[in-house]
Amino acid sequence: MTAYDVTATNRVGLAAALRALGQPVRDAIVSVAVGGSLFDDRFGLSPPRLLTAMPEFPSDVLDLDWCHGDLLVQITATDPTIAKRASRRSLPGLRPRWRLDGFHPRNRGPGVRNLFGFREGAGNPEASDAQLMDDLIWVKPGDGEPAWCVGGTYQVVRLIRLAMSSWDVESTTEQEKVFGRRKDTGAPLGQDTETADPDYAADPDGRTIALNAHIRRANPRTPDALAHQILRRGWSYRRRDDAAGEHLGQIFVCYQRDVEKGFATIQQRLAGEALERYLLPYGGGYYFIPPVGGEYPGQAMFTM
Repeated sequence: MTAYDVTATNRVGLAAALRALGQPVRDAIVSVAVGGSLFDDRFGLSPPRLLTAMPEFPSDVLDLDWCHGDLLVQITATDPTIAKRASRRSLPGLRPRWRLDGFHPRNRGPGVRNLFGFREGAGNPEASDAQLMDDLIWVKPGDGEPAWCVGGTYQVVRLIRLAMSSWDVESTTEQEKVFGRRKDTGAPLGQDTETADPDYAADPDGRTIALNAHIRRANPRTPDALAHQILRRGWSYRRRDDAAGEHLGQIFVCYQRDVEKGFATIQQRLAGEALERYLLPYGGGYYFIPPVGGEYPGQAMFTM
């Protein structure tokens, strides 16, 4: 994942940069997103209506060297050398702002897991439900967005350092209380399967799932909360160049039709959760992924 600042000074230069980014990478998937800073007075583009700079939330310690960017490019591949090589291409009109290589740990149990050992994506809305994705993820006509945004989605990226030394000394029972899920199966505490709904109505005092457990704060399963769901697709990372030693963390990535209604609302509910003491968010940003199509990503922006 690489964020870029655009150094091109006109639309022709920006178009060339986008064409270069849009070149296929064999055996890899490339996605290109735009940040709010691209829509200043340099290029005269119509911005996504709801795209802003990511704010600093109460538990954040943001490092501006690891935040924002005019463009964000994510390259994913089964072979990590393919993604790394492609992400380090020299591109016209672009200057790297920050870059981070992600991976999925292979030694933390079955399924895709984070470095805390818990399964990623538990509780996600069902991505195969086209109607649900239309409601939650994809910008639609009538949303008040520029025409080029219809069919796209808002992307939030959060770079989060994990307090592994504090986490690893906790018992599995205590870790499960923090998340509100079983570590081995991903099932909500008191349930048998990962997809089972936690029964908060029968547990008003938090005896089974604590009131400050991550899953209870993230999605309290109220009718209102269902409208604020996001689609999460996260990665782990390992940075070895940190002065304090090995730097382990999470690249949190989510998608939604409206950042304030999705991620920001959930973030406000998470304030004071039990998991907070093990996390240090320090970077990332808000972006918009244009719909697929055209000669290069974002082509429709230049017809407005």
